[in-house]
Amino acid sequence: MTKAAESLEQSIKDATAERSLDRDCTTLSRHVLQQLQTFSPQAQDLSALMNRIALAGKLIARHLSRAGLMEGVLGFTGETNVQGESVKKMDVYANNVFIAVFKQSGLVCRLASEEMENPYYIPENCPIGRYTLLYDPIDGSSNTDINLSLGSIFSIRQQEGEDLDGSAKDLLASGRKQIAAGYILYGPSTMLVYTIGRGVHSFTLDPSLGEFILTEENIQIPNHGPVYSVNEGNFWQWDESIREYIRYVHRTEGYTARYSGAMVSDIHRVLIQGGVFLYPGTVQKPEGKLRLLYETAPLAYVIEQAGGRATTGHENILDVIPKRLHQRTPLIIGSREDVAKVESFIQNGH
Repeated sequence: MTKAAESLEQSIKDATAERSLDRDCTTLSRHVLQQLQTFSPQAQDLSALMNRIALAGKLIARHLSRAGLMEGVLGFTGETNVQGESVKKMDVYANNVFIAVFKQSGLVCRLASEEMENPYYIPENCPIGRYTLLYDPIDGSSNTDINLSLGSIFSIRQQEGEDLDGSAKDLLASGRKQIAAGYILYGPSTMLVYTIGRGVHSFTLDPSLGEFILTEENIQIPNHGPVYSVNEGNFWQWDESIREYIRYVHRTEGYTARYSGAMVSDIHRVLIQGGVFLYPGTVQKPEGKLRLLYETAPLAYVIEQAGGRATTGHENILDVIPKRLHQRTPLIIGSREDVAKVESFIQNGH
Protein backbone atom coordinates (compact mmCIF):
# COMPACT_ATOMS: atom_id res chain seq x y z
CA MET A 1 0.00 0.00 0.00
CA THR A 2 1.34 3.43 -0.95
CA LYS A 3 1.91 6.12 1.63
CA ALA A 4 -0.90 8.18 0.05
CA ALA A 5 -3.35 5.27 0.39
CA GLU A 6 -2.24 4.61 3.98
CA SER A 7 -2.70 8.29 4.79
CA LEU A 8 -6.20 8.29 3.26
CA GLU A 9 -7.18 5.14 5.16
CA GLN A 10 -5.93 6.62 8.42
CA SER A 11 -7.83 9.85 7.77
CA ILE A 12 -11.03 7.88 7.24
CA LYS A 13 -10.46 5.94 10.46
CA ASP A 14 -9.78 9.14 12.38
CA ALA A 15 -12.90 10.81 10.98
CA THR A 16 -15.03 7.76 11.83
CA ALA A 17 -13.63 7.66 15.36
CA GLU A 18 -14.29 11.40 15.79
CA ARG A 19 -17.92 11.02 14.61
CA SER A 20 -18.39 8.08 16.96
CA LEU A 21 -16.99 10.07 19.88
CA ASP A 22 -19.17 13.06 19.03
CA ARG A 23 -22.22 10.82 19.07
CA ASP A 24 -21.20 9.21 22.37
CA CYS A 25 -20.91 12.70 23.87
CA THR A 26 -24.37 13.73 22.66
CA THR A 27 -26.58 13.10 25.66
CA LEU A 28 -30.29 13.86 25.71
CA SER A 29 -30.06 17.11 27.68
CA ARG A 30 -27.22 18.39 25.46
CA HIS A 31 -29.18 17.48 22.33
CA VAL A 32 -32.21 19.52 23.43
CA LEU A 33 -30.03 22.63 23.83
CA GLN A 34 -28.43 21.97 20.44
CA GLN A 35 -31.88 21.69 18.85
CA LEU A 36 -33.00 25.01 20.32
CA GLN A 37 -29.64 26.68 19.55
CA THR A 38 -29.89 28.78 22.69
CA PHE A 39 -29.14 28.68 26.39
CA SER A 40 -32.19 30.78 27.25
CA PRO A 41 -34.01 30.00 30.51
CA GLN A 42 -36.82 28.24 28.60
CA ALA A 43 -34.32 26.09 26.69
CA GLN A 44 -32.59 25.13 29.91
CA ASP A 45 -35.98 24.30 31.45
CA LEU A 46 -36.83 22.00 28.57
CA SER A 47 -33.42 20.34 28.72
CA ALA A 48 -33.84 19.78 32.46
CA LEU A 49 -37.34 18.37 31.97
CA MET A 50 -36.13 15.87 29.38
CA ASN A 51 -33.33 14.90 31.75
CA ARG A 52 -35.91 14.10 34.45
CA ILE A 53 -37.93 12.00 31.99
CA ALA A 54 -34.74 10.13 31.15
CA LEU A 55 -34.14 9.48 34.85
CA ALA A 56 -37.65 8.07 35.23
CA GLY A 57 -36.97 5.81 32.25
CA LYS A 58 -33.72 4.55 33.78
CA LEU A 59 -35.42 3.73 37.08
CA ILE A 60 -38.28 1.89 35.40
CA ALA A 61 -35.89 -0.01 33.08
CA ARG A 62 -33.81 -1.09 36.08
CA HIS A 63 -36.91 -2.28 37.94
CA LEU A 64 -38.17 -4.20 34.91
CA SER A 65 -34.80 -5.90 34.39
CA ARG A 66 -35.06 -7.42 37.87
CA ALA A 67 -38.82 -7.96 37.94
CA GLY A 68 -38.68 -11.75 37.84
CA LEU A 69 -36.14 -11.87 40.67
CA MET A 70 -38.02 -9.77 43.22
CA GLU A 71 -41.23 -10.44 45.10
CA GLY A 72 -44.20 -8.11 44.80
CA VAL A 73 -43.27 -6.73 41.37
CA LEU A 74 -45.39 -8.76 38.95
CA GLY A 75 -49.13 -9.36 38.85
CA PHE A 76 -52.17 -7.27 39.78
CA THR A 77 -52.76 -5.06 42.81
CA GLY A 78 -56.42 -6.08 43.08
CA GLU A 79 -57.51 -2.48 42.44
CA THR A 80 -58.96 -0.72 39.39
CA ASN A 81 -57.94 2.65 37.97
CA VAL A 82 -60.13 5.59 36.97
CA GLN A 83 -60.84 3.81 33.67
CA GLY A 84 -62.21 0.76 35.48
CA GLU A 85 -59.25 -1.37 34.43
CA SER A 86 -57.33 -3.79 36.65
CA VAL A 87 -54.11 -2.20 37.89
CA LYS A 88 -50.82 -4.05 37.68
CA LYS A 89 -48.12 -3.52 40.27
CA MET A 90 -45.78 -2.13 37.60
CA ASP A 91 -48.40 0.51 36.71
CA VAL A 92 -48.33 1.74 40.31
CA TYR A 93 -44.55 1.64 40.56
CA ALA A 94 -44.00 3.49 37.29
CA ASN A 95 -46.60 6.12 38.14
CA ASN A 96 -44.91 6.73 41.49
CA VAL A 97 -41.51 6.97 39.79
CA PHE A 98 -42.65 9.87 37.61
CA ILE A 99 -44.15 11.64 40.62
CA ALA A 100 -41.00 11.20 42.71
CA VAL A 101 -38.69 12.31 39.90
CA PHE A 102 -40.67 15.46 39.11
CA LYS A 103 -41.18 16.43 42.75
CA GLN A 104 -37.46 17.18 42.67
CA SER A 105 -37.52 19.10 39.40
CA GLY A 106 -38.75 22.46 40.66
CA LEU A 107 -40.25 22.99 37.20
CA VAL A 108 -43.44 20.91 37.05
CA CYS A 109 -46.48 22.09 38.98
CA ARG A 110 -48.85 19.31 37.87
CA LEU A 111 -48.67 15.74 36.66
CA ALA A 112 -51.61 14.12 34.90
CA SER A 113 -51.67 10.39 34.28
CA GLU A 114 -54.20 7.85 33.10
CA GLU A 115 -53.66 6.10 36.44
CA MET A 116 -54.93 9.12 38.44
CA GLU A 117 -58.46 10.50 38.37
CA ASN A 118 -57.26 14.08 38.95
CA PRO A 119 -53.94 15.82 38.31
CA TYR A 120 -51.27 15.51 41.00
CA TYR A 121 -50.14 18.93 42.22
CA ILE A 122 -46.71 19.69 43.66
CA PRO A 123 -47.40 22.85 45.72
CA GLU A 124 -43.75 23.61 46.39
CA ASN A 125 -43.12 23.71 42.63
CA CYS A 126 -46.21 25.67 41.60
CA PRO A 127 -44.97 29.21 42.36
CA ILE A 128 -42.25 28.84 39.69
CA GLY A 129 -43.08 25.60 37.89
CA ARG A 130 -45.11 26.51 34.84
CA TYR A 131 -45.06 23.12 33.14
CA THR A 132 -47.35 20.09 33.21
CA LEU A 133 -46.28 16.53 32.52
CA LEU A 134 -48.91 14.23 31.02
CA TYR A 135 -47.99 10.58 30.77
CA ASP A 136 -48.92 6.93 30.51
CA PRO A 137 -46.46 5.36 32.98
CA ILE A 138 -46.62 1.84 31.54
CA ASP A 139 -48.09 1.18 28.11
CA GLY A 140 -48.78 -2.48 27.39
CA SER A 141 -48.77 -3.55 31.03
CA SER A 142 -50.39 -6.86 30.05
CA ASN A 143 -46.92 -7.76 28.71
CA THR A 144 -45.24 -7.26 32.09
CA ASP A 145 -45.64 -10.78 33.42
CA ILE A 146 -44.52 -12.47 30.18
CA ASN A 147 -41.32 -10.48 29.63
CA LEU A 148 -42.33 -8.69 26.41
CA SER A 149 -41.72 -5.08 25.40
CA LEU A 150 -43.34 -2.24 27.33
CA GLY A 151 -43.29 1.52 27.04
CA SER A 152 -43.90 4.87 28.69
CA ILE A 153 -45.49 7.81 26.85
CA PHE A 154 -44.97 11.45 27.83
CA SER A 155 -46.02 14.95 26.88
CA ILE A 156 -45.05 18.37 28.23
CA ARG A 157 -47.35 21.39 28.12
CA GLN A 158 -46.92 24.94 29.33
CA GLN A 159 -49.41 25.83 32.05
CA GLU A 160 -51.84 28.56 31.03
CA GLY A 161 -53.54 30.62 33.73
CA GLU A 162 -53.36 30.13 37.48
CA ASP A 163 -55.56 27.01 37.81
CA LEU A 164 -56.65 28.24 41.24
CA ASP A 165 -59.61 25.83 41.45
CA GLY A 166 -57.49 22.77 40.60
CA SER A 167 -59.63 21.89 37.59
CA ALA A 168 -56.72 21.98 35.08
CA LYS A 169 -59.10 23.31 32.42
CA ASP A 170 -56.18 24.67 30.40
CA LEU A 171 -55.23 21.05 29.60
CA LEU A 172 -58.47 20.70 27.63
CA ALA A 173 -56.76 22.01 24.53
CA SER A 174 -55.62 20.46 21.27
CA GLY A 175 -52.39 18.52 20.87
CA ARG A 176 -50.91 21.53 19.07
CA LYS A 177 -50.27 22.95 22.55
CA GLN A 178 -47.65 20.30 23.32
CA ILE A 179 -44.12 21.64 23.54
CA ALA A 180 -42.50 18.21 23.75
CA ALA A 181 -43.61 14.59 23.49
CA GLY A 182 -42.19 11.14 23.06
CA TYR A 183 -41.90 7.67 24.47
CA ILE A 184 -39.53 5.29 26.17
CA LEU A 185 -39.36 1.73 24.85
CA TYR A 186 -38.25 -1.01 27.25
CA GLY A 187 -37.05 -3.82 25.01
CA PRO A 188 -33.75 -5.62 24.36
CA SER A 189 -32.31 -2.14 24.82
CA THR A 190 -34.02 0.88 26.38
CA MET A 191 -34.73 3.63 23.85
CA LEU A 192 -36.07 7.14 24.25
CA VAL A 193 -37.65 8.91 21.26
CA TYR A 194 -38.63 12.56 21.52
CA THR A 195 -39.61 15.68 19.64
CA ILE A 196 -39.76 19.34 20.61
CA GLY A 197 -41.26 20.28 17.26
CA ARG A 198 -37.90 20.13 15.46
CA GLY A 199 -37.85 16.59 14.12
CA VAL A 200 -37.81 13.23 15.84
CA HIS A 201 -34.69 11.85 17.49
CA SER A 202 -33.88 8.56 19.18
CA PHE A 203 -31.52 7.74 22.05
CA THR A 204 -30.36 4.41 23.46
CA LEU A 205 -29.53 3.86 27.12
CA ASP A 206 -25.88 2.86 27.53
CA PRO A 207 -25.84 0.93 30.84
CA SER A 208 -22.07 1.35 31.17
CA LEU A 209 -22.43 5.15 31.13
CA GLY A 210 -25.89 5.42 32.65
CA GLU A 211 -26.77 7.86 29.87
CA PHE A 212 -29.13 7.98 26.91
CA ILE A 213 -26.82 8.40 23.90
CA LEU A 214 -27.91 9.74 20.51
CA THR A 215 -28.82 6.94 18.10
CA GLU A 216 -30.46 8.69 15.17
CA GLU A 217 -31.44 12.26 14.34
CA ASN A 218 -34.32 13.52 12.21
CA ILE A 219 -36.05 10.17 11.75
CA GLN A 220 -38.39 10.12 8.76
CA ILE A 221 -41.19 7.58 8.52
CA PRO A 222 -41.50 5.98 5.05
CA ASN A 223 -44.48 7.18 3.01
CA HIS A 224 -45.67 3.58 2.77
CA GLY A 225 -44.79 0.41 4.64
CA PRO A 226 -45.74 -3.26 4.62
CA VAL A 227 -46.89 -3.52 8.25
CA TYR A 228 -50.43 -3.19 9.52
CA SER A 229 -50.75 -3.47 13.29
CA VAL A 230 -54.15 -4.09 14.88
CA ASN A 231 -55.81 -6.47 17.33
CA GLU A 232 -57.83 -8.58 14.91
CA GLY A 233 -59.48 -10.33 17.84
CA ASN A 234 -61.87 -7.34 17.87
CA PHE A 235 -62.82 -7.85 14.20
CA TRP A 236 -66.55 -8.44 14.74
CA GLN A 237 -66.82 -5.50 17.15
CA TRP A 238 -65.68 -2.96 14.54
CA ASP A 239 -67.68 -0.90 12.11
CA GLU A 240 -68.02 -2.52 8.67
CA SER A 241 -65.64 0.02 7.07
CA ILE A 242 -62.74 -1.14 9.30
CA ARG A 243 -63.59 -4.80 8.67
CA GLU A 244 -63.55 -4.11 4.95
CA TYR A 245 -60.08 -2.53 5.23
CA ILE A 246 -58.82 -5.67 6.99
CA ARG A 247 -60.30 -7.82 4.22
CA TYR A 248 -58.47 -5.59 1.72
CA VAL A 249 -55.03 -6.13 3.34
CA HIS A 250 -55.74 -9.87 3.63
CA ARG A 251 -56.21 -10.18 -0.11
CA THR A 252 -53.51 -7.68 -1.17
CA GLU A 253 -49.95 -8.90 -1.63
CA GLY A 254 -47.22 -7.12 0.30
CA TYR A 255 -48.91 -6.61 3.69
CA THR A 256 -47.80 -8.29 6.88
CA ALA A 257 -49.52 -8.25 10.30
CA ARG A 258 -47.54 -7.38 13.42
CA TYR A 259 -49.15 -6.76 16.82
CA SER A 260 -47.40 -7.01 20.18
CA GLY A 261 -50.00 -5.75 22.67
CA ALA A 262 -47.75 -2.79 23.57
CA MET A 263 -48.62 0.25 21.47
CA VAL A 264 -45.24 1.94 21.93
CA SER A 265 -43.48 -1.10 20.52
CA ASP A 266 -45.85 -1.35 17.55
CA ILE A 267 -45.68 2.35 16.73
CA HIS A 268 -41.89 2.35 17.02
CA ARG A 269 -41.82 -0.39 14.39
CA VAL A 270 -44.09 1.65 12.14
CA LEU A 271 -41.95 4.77 12.68
CA ILE A 272 -38.83 2.93 11.50
CA GLN A 273 -40.26 0.57 8.86
CA GLY A 274 -43.43 2.32 7.75
CA GLY A 275 -46.99 1.07 7.79
CA VAL A 276 -50.02 1.75 9.95
CA PHE A 277 -51.20 1.11 13.51
CA LEU A 278 -54.94 0.99 14.18
CA TYR A 279 -56.92 1.04 17.39
CA PRO A 280 -60.42 1.83 16.13
CA GLY A 281 -63.50 2.27 18.23
CA THR A 282 -66.12 -0.43 18.33
CA VAL A 283 -69.80 -0.28 17.42
CA GLN A 284 -70.67 -0.19 21.13
CA LYS A 285 -67.79 2.13 22.11
CA PRO A 286 -67.04 4.35 19.08
CA GLU A 287 -64.71 6.57 21.15
CA GLY A 288 -62.24 3.68 21.40
CA LYS A 289 -59.96 2.75 24.28
CA LEU A 290 -56.91 5.03 24.04
CA ARG A 291 -56.64 8.30 25.99
CA LEU A 292 -56.16 11.47 24.00
CA LEU A 293 -53.99 13.48 26.43
CA TYR A 294 -51.75 10.65 27.62
CA GLU A 295 -51.44 8.40 24.56
CA THR A 296 -52.81 9.43 21.18
CA ALA A 297 -51.87 13.14 21.15
CA PRO A 298 -48.23 12.61 22.26
CA LEU A 299 -47.72 9.81 19.73
CA ALA A 300 -49.43 11.84 17.01
CA TYR A 301 -47.02 14.72 17.67
CA VAL A 302 -44.05 12.36 17.24
CA ILE A 303 -45.36 10.73 14.07
CA GLU A 304 -46.35 14.05 12.45
CA GLN A 305 -42.88 15.45 13.16
CA ALA A 306 -41.47 12.39 11.37
CA GLY A 307 -43.61 13.08 8.31
CA GLY A 308 -46.49 10.72 9.07
CA ARG A 309 -50.12 11.24 10.03
CA ALA A 310 -52.45 10.44 12.91
CA THR A 311 -56.23 10.61 12.75
CA THR A 312 -59.42 9.39 14.37
CA GLY A 313 -60.60 8.46 10.89
CA HIS A 314 -62.48 11.75 10.64
CA GLU A 315 -60.24 14.34 12.30
CA ASN A 316 -56.54 14.91 12.81
CA ILE A 317 -55.65 13.72 16.33
CA LEU A 318 -53.71 16.93 17.05
CA ASP A 319 -56.83 18.99 16.27
CA VAL A 320 -59.13 17.14 18.67
CA ILE A 321 -60.09 19.31 21.65
CA PRO A 322 -60.91 17.17 24.68
CA LYS A 323 -63.92 17.83 26.85
CA ARG A 324 -62.49 15.93 29.83
CA LEU A 325 -59.04 14.84 31.04
CA HIS A 326 -59.54 11.15 30.37
CA GLN A 327 -61.24 11.48 26.98
CA ARG A 328 -60.66 8.59 24.59
CA THR A 329 -60.21 8.56 20.82
CA PRO A 330 -59.87 6.01 18.05
CA LEU A 331 -56.40 6.03 16.48
CA ILE A 332 -55.10 5.45 12.97
CA ILE A 333 -51.42 6.40 12.82
CA GLY A 334 -48.39 5.83 10.64
CA SER A 335 -47.21 6.38 7.07
CA ARG A 336 -49.11 8.97 5.08
CA GLU A 337 -50.20 6.64 2.28
CA ASP A 338 -51.27 3.88 4.64
CA VAL A 339 -53.30 6.18 6.89
CA ALA A 340 -54.96 7.68 3.80
CA LYS A 341 -55.89 4.17 2.62
CA VAL A 342 -57.66 3.41 5.93
CA GLU A 343 -59.41 6.80 5.78
CA SER A 344 -60.68 6.05 2.29
CA PHE A 345 -62.55 3.01 3.59
CA ILE A 346 -64.01 4.97 6.50
CA GLN A 347 -65.09 7.91 4.36
CA ASN A 348 -66.64 5.66 1.72
CA GLY A 349 -68.42 3.69 4.42
CA HIS A 350 -66.99 0.37 3.19
